[in-house]
Amino acid sequence: MYNIADYGALRDSPVPATGAIADAIAAASRDGGGTVVIPAGTFRTGAVLLRSNIELHLSPGAVLSFSTEPGDFPAVESRWEGVKRQVHASCIYGEDLVNVSITGSGTLEGNGAPWWNKHRNHPEALEYPRPTLIGFNNCSRVTIKDVTLLNSPSWTVNPICCSNVTIDNISILNPADSPNTDGINPESCSGVRISNCNIDVGDDCIAIKAGTEDTKERIPCENITITNCTMIHGHGAVVLGSEMSGDIRNVTISNCVFKQTDRGIRMKSRRGRGGTIEDIRVSNIVMEDVICPFTLNLYYFCGPRGKEKYVWDKNPYPVTAETPTFRRIHFESITARGVHAAAGFLYGLAEQYISEITFSNVDISMAKNAVPGQPDMMTGIEDMNNRGFFLGNVRDVRFQQVTVENHEGPAFYIENGEEVEIINCRSRNTAQPEKLVEQVEAEPAST
Repeated sequence: MYNIADYGALRDSPVPATGAIADAIAAASRDGGGTVVIPAGTFRTGAVLLRSNIELHLSPGAVLSFSTEPGDFPAVESRWEGVKRQVHASCIYGEDLVNVSITGSGTLEGNGAPWWNKHRNHPEALEYPRPTLIGFNNCSRVTIKDVTLLNSPSWTVNPICCSNVTIDNISILNPADSPNTDGINPESCSGVRISNCNIDVGDDCIAIKAGTEDTKERIPCENITITNCTMIHGHGAVVLGSEMSGDIRNVTISNCVFKQTDRGIRMKSRRGRGGTIEDIRVSNIVMEDVICPFTLNLYYFCGPRGKEKYVWDKNPYPVTAETPTFRRIHFESITARGVHAAAGFLYGLAEQYISEITFSNVDISMAKNAVPGQPDMMTGIEDMNNRGFFLGNVRDVRFQQVTVENHEGPAFYIENGEEVEIINCRSRNTAQPEKLVEQVEAEPAST
């Protein structure tokens, strides 16, 4: 045990403890590893650089309060929005490490407000992108457990190209209006287990990513389990993409509650990204007060080059390595109440339909005083409210025992759909109960 107080850290003092923490980590590392203890009290610090075989343990009542001075976070080479570049080191950072942990019931305070203000009002003042609160690059056997994470400068937990990652029983709280303060973002990782977490943030609660078309190394994000989590606010509860050029596959999401997230389960990409999202299982979810519970969108326009015609054009293009694919995605035993825009929004490319999708035992109730909005970000989609499932460019989709309540228009609107099955599904409390399904063949879009 290596207590930072023994290395000169001063409790509840304006004097930074950065050097004392570094000295305790170095001493533990020289001895082959150990536990570096943050005792009760508040300790101000710059970036903490971990080493292999180190457990950073925050005692009950301990607070690591991070500096807001950019100079306290040295530049390192990492990913930002999927692409390698120089960024500020994370508040707690590790690279090429083995067997590293952050544990305990203490708190990491990111003091993000000055960073958010610069991003909003003076982005030119930031030489490098803002630090994440916890970031690991190319590490193996990573554990983050029991800690509370507050006010991250940008993304909160961001393992990149890591394997065997456990994130358990952590609480993340960032203001609902804080920019880009995603909760947990595994990126090109393998073997990630996220469980028992409470996440309330200003962007996506959990976002699974695998780099963009500009990422040189195409590394998948795969073998991910998410269970027993509560997710509040945020633009999406669990989001896959839009950075998915290295592939996202083998993901299970179960036993979670989503409340007031803009979207529930969201998958997004666009032409140019390439890659595949496949073999996704979602079950035993309860959602409340969301814009749209399920969105699978291959015309997502945010990000570099997202407004180009190649992205938004609804006419078919040749299928190439730059064409993204969504397939083998399954939803089961899900309830959503107070839904505003649409029960679901699935929209594939004109040349690459979304395929092999199932919804089983799903109960959707639209809000009585729904606020019109767009189910997802796609050029040409107008605001909706109280719509049922909106499907475009889909193939081999099955709805079984699905109920849509308090909707307007058909419960299932299908535009350019092949092999769509509606089995034992119901409308409830709708003005047009006889209009369960409407299927059309859309005209080619004008250029």
